[in-house]
Amino acid sequence: MNKFTPLKASGGRTVDEITGSRRLRRMRKADWSRRLVQENHLTVDDLIWPIFLVDGVNIREDIPAMPGVQRLSVDLAVREAEAAAKLGIPAIATFPRIEHAAKDLSGSHILDPENLINRATRAIKKAVPEIGIITDAALDPFTDHGHDGILREGIIVNDETVEQVAAAAVLQAAAGSDIIAPSDMMDGRIGAIRDALDANGFQDVAIMSYATKFASAFYGPYRDAIGTKGLLKGDKKTYYIDPANIDEAVREAEQDIAEGADMLMVKPGLPYLDIVHVLKSSFRLPTFAYQVSGEYSMIKAAAANGWIDGERAMLESILAFKRAGCDGILTYFAPEVAKLLKS
Repeated sequence: MNKFTPLKASGGRTVDEITGSRRLRRMRKADWSRRLVQENHLTVDDLIWPIFLVDGVNIREDIPAMPGVQRLSVDLAVREAEAAAKLGIPAIATFPRIEHAAKDLSGSHILDPENLINRATRAIKKAVPEIGIITDAALDPFTDHGHDGILREGIIVNDETVEQVAAAAVLQAAAGSDIIAPSDMMDGRIGAIRDALDANGFQDVAIMSYATKFASAFYGPYRDAIGTKGLLKGDKKTYYIDPANIDEAVREAEQDIAEGADMLMVKPGLPYLDIVHVLKSSFRLPTFAYQVSGEYSMIKAAAANGWIDGERAMLESILAFKRAGCDGILTYFAPEVAKLLKS
C-alpha cells in the first residue's frame, strides 16, 4: 500500500508545517458548518424603511433616479406601512416632497401641525400603531433654497434654525412620532430638542441623532425624491462633516450624547463603515447607519445592467453594516430584504 507523502510547498515545507495544522477551510466545507460559525446575522429586526410622501390621494409616483422607490400619498403610505408591519419591519422613516408654493426662505411650513409629515404620522399611527415612526425635523424639504436651515445673507444661521427645528420636533411628537431624527447638523440641536420635548410632556419620545452626517456625493437621488436638487444654492459644507475627518465625527457624536441623544446615526453608510465601528466601539450606544439613495441606486443600476447579482449585492451590503457594529440600518431595500428573510 502506498503511503501518502505530504505535498511540499515551494519553500520545502508541507502545508501543515506552514499552517501548524490550523486549516481555516475546515469550517467552510459545508453549508451547515458555515451557518454554525457565522459571526453576524441579519434579521428583519435590523431594518428601518425610509418612505417618501407626496400630497394628494391615491398617488404613487416613480422616482426615476431610484428604481423601485415611489412617492406615496398618505392613504397609500398607510397601506405600505401595514404591509411593512406584516413583514415584521420594526419602523419606518418618513420624508416629504413639499409643494413649491408652501416653501419659503425659513421653511416655516414645517411649523404647520397639518403639514404632510404630521398628517402622515397621525394616519399611519392610527392604522398601524405597532410600527415605529421616525420623523426628521430638518428644514430642507420646506425651504425654497434646499438648505437644512434658515438662510440669512448667504449664511445658514445656527441658533434661529435650532429654535425652529425644536418647535417642529414638538409638533411631530404631538402627531405621534416615536423618534425624532434631526438631520440638519446644527450645533446644539439635540439638547434644544430634548428640552422642548420634555417641557411639552414628550419625555418618552426618543432622539436618533444624525450625529455624523457627511458632506457626501451620495445624496443626489434623495434630493430628486424630495424635490430640492434644483433648488439648492451652493453646498452644505458649512454644516455637514468633511468626508476626510474621523476625529471631528467622534466629537460630534460625543457632543450629541452629552446633549441627550438616545441613538446615533452615521450617514452615508457603506463608505463610512469605519465611522460606524469607531462610534459603536467608543460609546456603546445604539448605532445606526443610513444606506443612502446613491448607494441604493448604484446597486440597482449595476444589477439592471447585469454587472452584478443584485440580490446578493443587496444582502452583502446590508450585512456589512452589521459586521461594522450597526444595531439597525435605514435602507430602501427593507421590504425586499424582509421578504427574502421571511422566505
